[in-house]
Amino acid sequence: MSVQRHIEDKLHLAFKPEHLSVVNESFMHAVPKDAETHFKVVIVSSEFEGQRLVSRHRAVNQILVDELAGPVHALALHTYTPDEWLQYYGKVPASPACLGGSKVE
Repeated sequence: MSVQRHIEDKLHLAFKPEHLSVVNESFMHAVPKDAETHFKVVIVSSEFEGQRLVSRHRAVNQILVDELAGPVHALALHTYTPDEWLQYYGKVPASPACLGGSKVE
C-alpha cells in the first residue's frame, strides 16, 4: 500500500472527516522520482470543534506517528471544523515552492 493511501486510511478512521485531501507534493522537492516523502493534508472534521490549531495538529501527528518517524519528511496540515471550512469556501493556501536542493533521480 502506498504511503499516501495509508495516511488517508488512518485519518479516515481516526477523524471521520467530512472532507479529506492528502496530496503527495514530493515532486516539488529534491527527492527521487515517485517518492512519497512530502504531503499536504486538508482535513475537515467535527472532531476539531473546540480545539486550538496546535491541538488539532498534535492529534493528526499522533495518528501519523509511524509515518512521521519513517517515510514522511514533511507534512503540511490544514485542519478545519465544518463551519470553518464553509467560512473559507473550501479554499486552501498553496504550498510554497522548494527553495533549494537538487533533484535526485
